[in-house]
Amino acid sequence: MKTVKTIEEVRNQVKAWRQAGQSIGFVPTMGALHEGHRSLMEKAKQDNDHVIVSIFVNPTQFSPNEDLASYPRKLQADQALCSAAGVALIFHPEVEEMYPAGFNTYVESFGVTEVLEGASRPAHFRGVTTVVLKLIQITQPDRVYFGQKDAQQVAVVQQMTRDLNIPVDIIACPIIREADGLAKSSRNSYLNPAERQAALVLSRALKLAQEQLSAGVRNSQALIQAITAEIASEPLAKIDYIEIVNQKTLQKVDTIDSAILVPIAVYIGKTRLIDNFYWEE
Repeated sequence: MKTVKTIEEVRNQVKAWRQAGQSIGFVPTMGALHEGHRSLMEKAKQDNDHVIVSIFVNPTQFSPNEDLASYPRKLQADQALCSAAGVALIFHPEVEEMYPAGFNTYVESFGVTEVLEGASRPAHFRGVTTVVLKLIQITQPDRVYFGQKDAQQVAVVQQMTRDLNIPVDIIACPIIREADGLAKSSRNSYLNPAERQAALVLSRALKLAQEQLSAGVRNSQALIQAITAEIASEPLAKIDYIEIVNQKTLQKVDTIDSAILVPIAVYIGKTRLIDNFYWEE
């Protein structure tokens, strides 16, 4: 496994693999890797001859008041995890490599970006679409792998690649959870022991919603009220949003009669966590 810092080095390796007729899977990350990321790498390794992982804390997707400076950076541990997962190449560029002096072109999507995370984090998805398109152009993969925990990001990238005729498959992989149900996240490291326990309310509330759906509840407002009540029972939790939306369009639904996504965002102390589940009859 190699770690490289320049676009030229990535392109040279990709060119060699392509000349040999070999396929490439790509996993874009911001580092601070965990078992959720590893599951993406292992799926990519199953599907492709070679796997590239990017480790880049992308400044353009952070708002001024967010955690860009404090976002965990653990390159040595990340390299060990990538190596164990069978990754062939890590791309770990500096900000200046991705956004050189004079950079002034951005990719902006509409519709799916204007709700949920997009409503809470203005300009976030402009940064996501821009960096993902750049990384796809650099790595030239056959397939790109994302985790379902970032379900809206998956929908946004799928729309971008479809609308811009980018010849790549976007693969969404299941959420990986801790034994007690908490969705794996790099931001879990911000939680102190009391907050870590409190964070279990997210998965507990979503499990309650799944049980109600299985029991026949089809009114969105009733489900939202049940999730809200469960989360409100945790003193350290503050709700950002709870929604029930169409799986493809991410628009709100009043009556559940098609495939849905149930996404939530909750502050535990100062740490903002997200979780979700897909559901269909």
